[in-house]
Amino acid sequence: MKDFPYLSILTLLPLVGAGVVAAVPRAKAELAKIIALIWSLVVLALSIVMWVAFSVDSQDRFQFHESYAWIRDWGVNFTFAADGIALVMLMLIAVLFPVVILASWHDVDQSRRSAPTYFALLLAFEFTMIGVFAAADIFLFYVFFEIMLIPMYFIIGSFGSGQKQYAAVKFFLYSLVGGLFMLAAVIGLWVVGGHTFDFEALVKAGSSFDTDTARWLFLGFFVAFAIKAPFFPFHTWLPDSGGAAPAGAAALLVGVMDKVGTFGILRYCLPLFPEASRWFAPAALILSVIGIIYAALLAVGQNDLKRLVSYTSIAHFGFIGIGIFAFTTQGGTGSVLYMVNHGLATGLLFIVVGMFVARRGSSLVSDFGGAGKLVPVLAGVLFFAGLASLALPGTAPFVSEFLVLLGTFSTHKPYAVIATAGIVLAAAYVLWMIQRTTQGTLNPALDEVPAMRKDLSLREKVVVAPLIALLLVLGFYPKPVTDVINPAVQKTLQDVGTQDPTPTVADGKAGR
Repeated sequence: MKDFPYLSILTLLPLVGAGVVAAVPRAKAELAKIIALIWSLVVLALSIVMWVAFSVDSQDRFQFHESYAWIRDWGVNFTFAADGIALVMLMLIAVLFPVVILASWHDVDQSRRSAPTYFALLLAFEFTMIGVFAAADIFLFYVFFEIMLIPMYFIIGSFGSGQKQYAAVKFFLYSLVGGLFMLAAVIGLWVVGGHTFDFEALVKAGSSFDTDTARWLFLGFFVAFAIKAPFFPFHTWLPDSGGAAPAGAAALLVGVMDKVGTFGILRYCLPLFPEASRWFAPAALILSVIGIIYAALLAVGQNDLKRLVSYTSIAHFGFIGIGIFAFTTQGGTGSVLYMVNHGLATGLLFIVVGMFVARRGSSLVSDFGGAGKLVPVLAGVLFFAGLASLALPGTAPFVSEFLVLLGTFSTHKPYAVIATAGIVLAAAYVLWMIQRTTQGTLNPALDEVPAMRKDLSLREKVVVAPLIALLLVLGFYPKPVTDVINPAVQKTLQDVGTQDPTPTVADGKAGR
């Protein structure tokens, strides 16, 4: 079954589904929702089959390779392939989209907007996300990198709340500026790389690049990916977008879309420009550590639940950044695993926050207080999602955060030590949010909101159950995922020309 065109079919399926859902009459909103949900479940089923077919023992880094001619004169092809890093991200996408579609079931019922359009945009977004992780041609990657802005722009601008137009334009402009940096770097890479966009061919040609040229090209890619991630100081679009977007779309924004930035650094910046990656590593580590502390401090002071969760994501991406630029197997594996676990934990947190906001009609923390007395099960899920977000032992994010800090400490002790302060701050902003929202004296205003007396429905339980289960299972047994990630991370470190430090014993001599 390895010759089966998994990636091309997986990429096109959501696009076809988007067209089908968009064609459903506006009056038949329920039919559009059912079709979107079934379509996303088909994508999930195919992804599971592909996961089973992936061989962790293969000597080839990339599997499921497909290539179809596109623009012959430029050396551009529709080339798809997946290594372990791409595969786990594709599985994250496949898991989150049906959950988000089901969570968003009533998001547009009370508005004048078209439900078929909304769910068609979600499937179109899934198409672009799968494409960006499956692409093995740099030009094709760039195309998906740019077009994924379009469905999210319309989701935020048309179906969001608050300053949605401002947030949508800011999101689009920031990403577009990053895309322009990447476009310049892609063109430069084509010129110096032998007039090809094939990733593996360019990795082989990378050793012959002029040092200054490689550094400039690296920066072109890095700026684009840093904006997308987002890393400090390119982060300011995320709190606005996350705060304005519908809760389900925000879960995808921080759970999946942001990972394109860190994935791009791992997939493209490091293997294509190894010397430039080592040269820029100190600056990247500094930016990552600043992001951890700065975003955590801002999260502590937030009164808006959705903006608070957005700031926590910026802090988490700082951990991913130090793991990447530690250039150790533990740090790199921890970073990729963090990308997956952050998507699950923050996706769950955003979805649960969205349930609270939908009931209260407000996202302000000050409009809650003691809500756990009215909706104890929902409050319990929020508590669990918060604890998972702060990487409580026994939940999946703890494993990845531990690996990141362990891998970073072995090569860059000061950065690892400073980053641990972010863990303390994470406990502060998460526990304070939960205390002000669900604990303490009941806010009398909540008694006047009938929806606040409705605890988790059956549909909502089905939404949160798989994410809770995955966070617990991967918290105790992450091996199936780390086994897939490890070979790709090791190959990336070989491309960069680095290796893990030699273990030492207490007397300072090399271990035997």
